[in-house]
Amino acid sequence: MGGSDDSVRDFYDELAPDYHLIFPDWDASMARQGTVLDELIRPRPGAGPRRVLDCSCGIGTQAIGLARLGHQVVGSDLSPVAAARAVAAAAARGVRLPVAVADMRRLPFTPSAFDVVVCADNALPHLLSARDVEAALTGIRRVLRADGLLVLTVRDYDEARRTKPTATPPQVSHTGDGEVITFQLWHWHEDGERYDLEHFQLVPAGDGWSVRVRRTTYWALTRGQLTDLLTTSGFTDVTWHASFYQPLLTARPAPG
Repeated sequence: MGGSDDSVRDFYDELAPDYHLIFPDWDASMARQGTVLDELIRPRPGAGPRRVLDCSCGIGTQAIGLARLGHQVVGSDLSPVAAARAVAAAAARGVRLPVAVADMRRLPFTPSAFDVVVCADNALPHLLSARDVEAALTGIRRVLRADGLLVLTVRDYDEARRTKPTATPPQVSHTGDGEVITFQLWHWHEDGERYDLEHFQLVPAGDGWSVRVRRTTYWALTRGQLTDLLTTSGFTDVTWHASFYQPLLTARPAPG
């Protein structure tokens, strides 16, 4: 995805073994996020479990949370290391999670295969051009049923575009080996819309720290830009929600 498929894949391949360390309690985050998403997707249409594609499943945070609530979930992700970890993590928690290694611009699923597609954790902004974002959204629309639902989460880029932050506050998680500290540095491009991210994790190592750094690039899409791209890609009823840890929108395939 984005400017270089290899660079994004490498970023998540390298991060996958440590990804859970960004959460104070990964299992609690799975349960909490699964519950929020379930409340959005279960009522539309009807009341039963859904066939769900998590097209940026990573290590499985949202996909496992939804599977544990009874939904039939399939995952896909650009990173084979993250995808493999998602399968193992699901099995360890008593649920089945079939996963494909796939670019979200080229989803390997049949048309109208899913009731819901989830694209969470700021995955879409790895795509750095309107053409690539539209390719992903058009592909998502193709695999959704006509009465299906897209659920997408991104950072609050409206605020970030105004303030141009250069770093995120450190997050601290507690492990059996001690505290893990995670933070990011943001290096904005001259266009004011894209930025290179350095993701730092300080992991206890003996009397000191092991410093792990991964790098990638994002497009800081505003709500207006993303809504326009969704409309161009065949979606309607774009609705923003405030019930998640980052801005979340839902949208439906446009008729016709």
